[in-house]
Amino acid sequence: MTPIDLNLLTALDVLLAERSVTLAARRLGLSVSATSRALARLRSATGDPLLVQAGRSLVPTPYAEQLAGRVHALAQEARAVLTPGTAPLDLAALDRLFTIRANEGFVTLFAAALVTAIAEAAPHVRLRFAPKPDKDVTPLREGTIDLEIGTMGASAPEMRSQLMFRDRFIGVVRRHHPVLDGSMTPQRYAAWGHVVTSRRGASTGPVDDALRDLGLRRTIVAIVPGFLDALNIARHSDLIALVPRSCLRDGAVAAQGLDGFDLPVKTPELAISVMWHPRQDADPAHRWLRQTLVATCKAAA
Repeated sequence: MTPIDLNLLTALDVLLAERSVTLAARRLGLSVSATSRALARLRSATGDPLLVQAGRSLVPTPYAEQLAGRVHALAQEARAVLTPGTAPLDLAALDRLFTIRANEGFVTLFAAALVTAIAEAAPHVRLRFAPKPDKDVTPLREGTIDLEIGTMGASAPEMRSQLMFRDRFIGVVRRHHPVLDGSMTPQRYAAWGHVVTSRRGASTGPVDDALRDLGLRRTIVAIVPGFLDALNIARHSDLIALVPRSCLRDGAVAAQGLDGFDLPVKTPELAISVMWHPRQDADPAHRWLRQTLVATCKAAA
């Protein structure tokens, strides 16, 4: 294909409107000589004089008059395509389905507040919560999901992320559990049976590393895929569950019949983030969804 300089489209639109090289140059921000060269190139490209001298002014040829309306429409369309959108987002009219991938614990703890906030602002927006079996970024890359919730971990370098809130692990037991009678020491903590959470079936983690440094080892009785499963087992047994503190926030259904306590050993803090593909950065609706999600989760955490 022969390369086409689309700058000539704008130049032709202005020249046909002004019918003066000098006035057109002023509007285009070019010198008169540069505008004259643009007109020469336009004449060469179209095979028509386009604008010809008539006394002290220029007049369009029949072909130029025929082109004028189309050229103006095309120039406006080109400018619209290459100009950032400025129209405000109309939430009342927004009709979109957004898919958020998150684990079951996040959905249980935060989905109700998020759905309420979204419905109040944008009644035609629907949310679909997809399960999160792994940390594969392919669904974000392919656009089958809009957002992913979790700790950063191993992620693709191009992904965008924003911190929503910070969390930490705590111990959780059934109400009136005897381990709560007295100060919590690493020895007392390790002496009881434990239920831990792992999607991949791992039985040890940072808590076990910290206990090992003290010459201690806890007994893992059960490994479950989700935090809610661990809480349910702790609620009906003497096992100690290890879950994020947000699982026991005030008013959470998952917290009923349970008491939490600070771990007697140090573990790394959890940074819960929302992740998305950079193709969604500039989309006003997607940006609004991210902002609403972050604000809602910070308020509820």
